[in-house]
Amino acid sequence: MTDENVQVRLASRPVGRPTADNFAFASEPLPSPRDGQVLLRTRYLSLDPYMRGRMSDAPSYAPPVEVGGVMVGGTIGEVVESRSPGLKPGDLVLAYSGWQKYGVARAEHVRKLDPDSGVPVTTALGVLGMPGLTAYAGLTQIGQPKAGETVVVAAASGPVGAAVGQLARILGARAVGIAGGPRKADHVRSLGFDAALDHRSPTFGDDLAAATPDGIDVYFENVGGHVWDAVLPRLNRFGRVPLCGLVAAYNMTSPPAGPDRSPLLLRSILTKSLTVRGFIVSDFAALEPEFLRQAVPWAREGRLRCREDIVDGLENAPEAFAGMLEGKNFGKLIVRL
Repeated sequence: MTDENVQVRLASRPVGRPTADNFAFASEPLPSPRDGQVLLRTRYLSLDPYMRGRMSDAPSYAPPVEVGGVMVGGTIGEVVESRSPGLKPGDLVLAYSGWQKYGVARAEHVRKLDPDSGVPVTTALGVLGMPGLTAYAGLTQIGQPKAGETVVVAAASGPVGAAVGQLARILGARAVGIAGGPRKADHVRSLGFDAALDHRSPTFGDDLAAATPDGIDVYFENVGGHVWDAVLPRLNRFGRVPLCGLVAAYNMTSPPAGPDRSPLLLRSILTKSLTVRGFIVSDFAALEPEFLRQAVPWAREGRLRCREDIVDGLENAPEAFAGMLEGKNFGKLIVRL
C-alpha cells in the first residue's frame, strides 16, 4: 500500500473562535496494526461541539488535545488490515480515530456496523451513536419526563436536541424545540415536535410562553445564553434540567457583561426545588446496549430521525467545525472523506 496518512493536528490553542491558524495538516507513513488491532481508513468523521473544549487546556472532564496532537473525534472506518480474528478487510466499524485519513484501533474498542441494518451507517455518528445516547441518557436518567409533562430542548435541530424531542414524544410527553432560524424551526416541526420556536425571533419570549402554557417540567440544556434566560422563569416546581452543553459560551474569552445573576439562579433552584445536573455521556456508558435495543427499531420505523449535514473533504473540517460553533450547520455535522 503506497497511500499516506493525512492528519489534522492542533497547531495552537484558540482564543475565542477557532481559526484556520489553530489547525495544521500533516502527512506521515501509514501506521501498522499489531496483534489485536485493525488499520482503518476513515470514511466519515463526526464533528461535535465537545471538541472545542478539547482544544483548550483549561481543567475539564477529559484531557486536552496536546499542541501538535491529532484532533480527536468519532469516525466510521473501513478495515484495511486486520490482526484480529473478529474483523476482516472491508468491514465497517464505529471508532474514535480522530481527524485523520487512517487510524489504528484495538478490535475491542470498535463497534462493527451492519450496512444492511435498514438504517444508514452514518446514524452511528448521530442518532444511533454518541449524540443519540446522550439524549437518551440525559432525558431518561435526569429529566425523567412523565406522560403529559412538557419537555423543552435547545438546539433542537441538532443531533442531540432532535433526539431529545422525539424520545420525549415516544415517552408520552409534550416536546417543544428551540432552534436558530425559521428553516430549522420548520425542520423541528417535521420531526413531530408539538411546537418549534426560533430563538432569533424578536417575539421569542412571548412564543415560549405561548408554547408552554403549563410551564416547563424538563429543560434539556445544550446552549445557555439568552435561551436559558427565557426558560428559567418558566420552569415548574420540581423541574429537572439535564445540563448537556453550553455552546453559546464555548468561544467566550471573558465572563459576560452585566450584573451577577447567580443569586437569581440559586434562588430559583431553591424556591422551585429544581434539579440541575451536568453530565457527560460517558457517565452513562453502561446504558448503550439498552439504548440500541430500543433505538434501532425506532430509527427503522422513522420515529427517531436526524438530518445530516455532510461536508466533503478532510481539508474542509476546520472551517466546518468553526461554523458549527456559530450555528451554521443544519443537523448532524459529518465530514465525508
